[in-house]
Amino acid sequence: MIDIHSHILPGVDDGSRDFETSVEMVKWLGRQGFTDVVATPHYVDETDYTVSSVKNATLVVKLRSELEKAGVNVNIYLGNEIYICRDIEKLVERQEITGINGSKYLLIELPMSGEFPNYEDIFLELMQRGFKVILAHPERYESFKEDFDSIVNLHECGVLFQCNLGSLVDRYGKKARKVLIKMLKNKMVFAFGSDLHRPGGTDYLIAARKKLAKYLDEQELDEVLVRNPAQILF
Repeated sequence: MIDIHSHILPGVDDGSRDFETSVEMVKWLGRQGFTDVVATPHYVDETDYTVSSVKNATLVVKLRSELEKAGVNVNIYLGNEIYICRDIEKLVERQEITGINGSKYLLIELPMSGEFPNYEDIFLELMQRGFKVILAHPERYESFKEDFDSIVNLHECGVLFQCNLGSLVDRYGKKARKVLIKMLKNKMVFAFGSDLHRPGGTDYLIAARKKLAKYLDEQELDEVLVRNPAQILF
């Protein structure tokens, strides 16, 4: 499996605090079945979460080295979870943020309310300029829980959706699970992520993967867990 959303880089956001923790997190993800993990540190303009992609890239190199020393056989790539703003393209050009593995695929998040002025226009403009917009965990946004048509409209516009595996096992509440199941039934999920911020503890992602089989056949499982994210990385 390929995880396109995680917070495993140390000291850059509200995820891992040090390399020791990062190694434990990746080790745990490996036990859940992930072979490839994208580190997607938060980038929130005009806050403390503004570590540049250049610095993050050096942390990825160091983390790979630490994983090799620890015998952890999981591949690490760099991206960002970009909090929506109007200067995303400029931030990419200045190497403040990066698409997933340096690609045109941008993982973007909305406020947890799901509300931001004219966010659809921002998405459309980015797509018109050749970017692929992936919306992080749409099942978690409050306004989307109440208005599924918001998700439908974005899907019809070409926005891709990354959902959190943990949503299937109520890590974010029952409403998020219900929205995700509806998205699965309507074949709207592009890829999954762990959204891991700290060592995982119980094997809830294995349990979530088993639940996916209730809604997707083997080919569809392969698409959302491997093939779709692989087309970004390789």
